[in-house]
Amino acid sequence: MDFHGKVAIVTGSTNGIGEAVADCLYQRGASVVIASRSKRLVENKAKSLSPDGERVLGIQCDVSDPAQVERLINDTVSYFGRLDLAVNSAGTTGDHDKSLPEQTIENWERVIATTLSGVFYCMKYEIPEMLKSEGGVIVNLSAVNGFVGIAGLAPYTVAKHGVIGLTQTAALEFADKGIRVNAVAPGYVGTPRVNALPENVLKSFADSHPMKRLAKMEEVAEFIMFLLSDKSGFCTGGIYPIDGGYLSQ
Repeated sequence: MDFHGKVAIVTGSTNGIGEAVADCLYQRGASVVIASRSKRLVENKAKSLSPDGERVLGIQCDVSDPAQVERLINDTVSYFGRLDLAVNSAGTTGDHDKSLPEQTIENWERVIATTLSGVFYCMKYEIPEMLKSEGGVIVNLSAVNGFVGIAGLAPYTVAKHGVIGLTQTAALEFADKGIRVNAVAPGYVGTPRVNALPENVLKSFADSHPMKRLAKMEEVAEFIMFLLSDKSGFCTGGIYPIDGGYLSQ
């Protein structure tokens, strides 16, 4: 899985799964665009990967704003000359443990705008540039609750279901045009934010998987590397659980 000569955008790449993906791509030779809402975090992450900036570009971008997403793609192509790979990882879970009537309109709109509309905006502007390069690969981040309901997380659950629909639709529309589109659906992952939760919460997350542990960020990132690589050349429109058996229960 060698990505030398490839240009990749990773949204939400200053923390969590997105950051692990950006690290893996850079280590395997890709030129990587770090994208996140925080200008400070974007700049810090870009410098930590490549102090000389030769193969890394940091761009502040809120994916819930289509104008910012369009600028992200345009600036990427202006800097690196092309776009080959994209991992649309940015998202927000919003308020937890609130029944549907308890969810605020503001929380609903914020989660849908980032976690679902953000993926649509990204693909809308990524795909035309990939067509110019005669192909590309996109991996979107869904979740196990893209397949099932999780009480108390209605907006996030709806958004992750929607990501699956977007992924499958885009895969069908561009299957014969050299663009592959897949999604991964992790269970609970041991990101820094999750690991900072109280011990009893972590245990409940781990116990919800038959394997009785959380996924490692690197496990998710390595699977995404496979989907981005030529080794998965006949894979498109797939939604791949990385869930320790969660969906088999």
